[in-house]
Amino acid sequence: MDLQVQDNKGKVVGSVAASDQVWRAESNDALLHQVVTAQQANKRRGTQDTQQRNQVSYSTRKIRPQKGTGQARQGSRRSPLLKGGGVAHGPHPRSYRQRLPKKMRRQALRVALSEKIRDEALIVLDSLTLTAPKSSVIKDIVSAFDLKGRTLIVIGSTDQNVVKSVNNIPGVEVQAAALMNPLETVSTPNLIVTQDALAAIDSLWGEAGGKE
Repeated sequence: MDLQVQDNKGKVVGSVAASDQVWRAESNDALLHQVVTAQQANKRRGTQDTQQRNQVSYSTRKIRPQKGTGQARQGSRRSPLLKGGGVAHGPHPRSYRQRLPKKMRRQALRVALSEKIRDEALIVLDSLTLTAPKSSVIKDIVSAFDLKGRTLIVIGSTDQNVVKSVNNIPGVEVQAAALMNPLETVSTPNLIVTQDALAAIDSLWGEAGGKE
């Protein structure tokens, strides 16, 4: 398929051929949801912890007599029913990691990228080269395309000048093509891809990316 290429001012300057396998993948909400959920789970640290009643530092002395007071039976200040006592059924350190086959991860990314085409939320930029960090260039690009919400700029390889230029602009992020993933793609309303990045994406996840 052919995609329009635009310059920094939003003017169409040509077109570029893109892989149908990457940018025309059939919609698959179930697959995309499963992979995105797994990615979110894998980001969890799983360090939450609470003290059980046998870990709370309190005396084991019985609070009051078992009978004769007219009050409820209480055996220990460590009871989850009392303030400062242990926590019943609370969280403890665990791993939330979910393993996904490589084929599923790759196909989910193709589906996510294809959804950007269907939603008309993809912009192919002819180039993005900065000789020094300059936030005004990035701001001008965002303004030229009248983008609302979060914007992800994908470049062919890591460029510190571009990274530093984006750092002080709220809602704008930059990422190398090789680091693309379904979660970032789905959670970002606007996607700007340079021609170099487009070629890298097609080579990694298209027909040239090897058999799966």
